[in-house]
Amino acid sequence: MSRQVYLYDPPDRFVAGTVGLPGRRTFFLQASAAGRVTSVALEKTQVAALAERIDELLDEVVRRTGGNAPVPAVAPSDVTDSAPLDAPVEEEFRVGTMALAWDGDEQRMIVEAQALVELDAETDEALADAEERLLQDEENGPPMLRVRLSGAQARAFAKRALDVVNAGRPPCPLCSLPLDPEGHVCPRQNGYRRGV
Repeated sequence: MSRQVYLYDPPDRFVAGTVGLPGRRTFFLQASAAGRVTSVALEKTQVAALAERIDELLDEVVRRTGGNAPVPAVAPSDVTDSAPLDAPVEEEFRVGTMALAWDGDEQRMIVEAQALVELDAETDEALADAEERLLQDEENGPPMLRVRLSGAQARAFAKRALDVVNAGRPPCPLCSLPLDPEGHVCPRQNGYRRGV
């Protein structure tokens, strides 16, 4: 079976968002253009890591070009997107591997999210070989979302993604674990609940 690549070059919209209540949220990347929408599910930590790495890569591009790259220092307000995910949110696949690159010729950020694949191998060496073959297989690999963004779009994506990650349950002031609306058994209080 040939690889399914969902290509958005450029997207009308590329955002991170969630479905569900804090503590039970499912995180998605969603790209849309010309009436088509692609949503892929991923973990909260993947969203946070992607946003942080995008900002780091853009900062490095600015540093290496001496400020001549079309990359804003912060997300411009005219490309900020705070709207919810486009409904219905239908998961195409769950993300396993992500990659980032900067295309210096086109002045574009390339974001790739590849489907999670389980590999069976008996040794660590065999597993590493299987992973390498999978990553190099352009024709028969797992499904992939590939998005090409301007510097401003990439900054706006990273800002929103971090906002979405941080919009969850507030941390406990004592143990930093998330506070549930039903209450919180804090290990720092040896399991006792604090009175309100």
